[in-house]
Amino acid sequence: MSTPPSTSTSTSTPPIVERLLVGDRRALARVVTLVENNAPEARHILAQLHAHGGRAHIVGVTGSPGAGKSTLVTGLARELRRRDQRVGIVAVDPTSPFTGGAILGDRIRMQELAGDPGVFIRSMASRGSLGGLAAATREVVRALDAARYDTIIIETVGAGQAEVEIVRAAQTVVVVVVPGMGDDIQAIKAGILEIADIFVVNKADRPGADQTAAELRMLLSLAEDRRERPWRVPILKTVAASGQGVPELADKLAAHRDFLGASGQLADRSGRQARSEVLALLNQALLARVAATVGAEEWERLIEDVVARRADPYSAADQIARRIGLTPSSAAR
Repeated sequence: MSTPPSTSTSTSTPPIVERLLVGDRRALARVVTLVENNAPEARHILAQLHAHGGRAHIVGVTGSPGAGKSTLVTGLARELRRRDQRVGIVAVDPTSPFTGGAILGDRIRMQELAGDPGVFIRSMASRGSLGGLAAATREVVRALDAARYDTIIIETVGAGQAEVEIVRAAQTVVVVVVPGMGDDIQAIKAGILEIADIFVVNKADRPGADQTAAELRMLLSLAEDRRERPWRVPILKTVAASGQGVPELADKLAAHRDFLGASGQLADRSGRQARSEVLALLNQALLARVAATVGAEEWERLIEDVVARRADPYSAADQIARRIGLTPSSAAR
């Protein structure tokens, strides 16, 4: 099997990478575990996998808790399998307050897919990550992409406005709302409106579904008046529990992927995601350097001084910057 050129500084390919690339599910599961545990070898493995990706359609599914996202994702995966696609699902669960691990509600609900060799499901704990995404989500998506899954679905923790983080990980964003939840519309007014490529009114057999769809349509028309959008965001009604409307959702996902490719926006989004990931890695390296230089006790003293007004946050940050060899931000201004 020919291997695409890699920009990694190492030319050796670990056996686990070779097994993953030929579809070994156990190798994939092992890589995902290494990523989640931040194992030392994970970084080298991910660097090797990067050159083998770029094929999958990465779909983010987000919305308020109780909107039926997991049921919708399960139905969507089933529909995509009928279309001969291999599907990866990364379900970002809330963190257990007792163990720090994922509360495996999503995997319980998706149990019917577990026996399908064409579906790979992984639940990940958010562990306090902002934006509804676990810190390792993008790395797991990279592994699934290299393992040649056609569609990778990221289901995020329902966290309201902070869900805009999904834009940095997904190519197509599906925002799920349900009738009778005014908070959904308020959150959309507050900023989620602009991240949606597709809106889904789930549980559309409930009263008020038509009204919710009409409100979304009005909000979208106002947004389009302010800024022309080449992609007209569709509003679909589904009943995920019965499968109603799910094939139409799969059709719209395919249409949006085609649109992104034809318009050049797929490359634009890939560039935005790459910039975001490189900056995130730099931020991790910077924080690791700070932690290695400034001990926990000294850190706490600095914070206490800022809280007690004995020091200001700018001076505290500049002090740390000097310690790690950076130019203080105040001096740069």
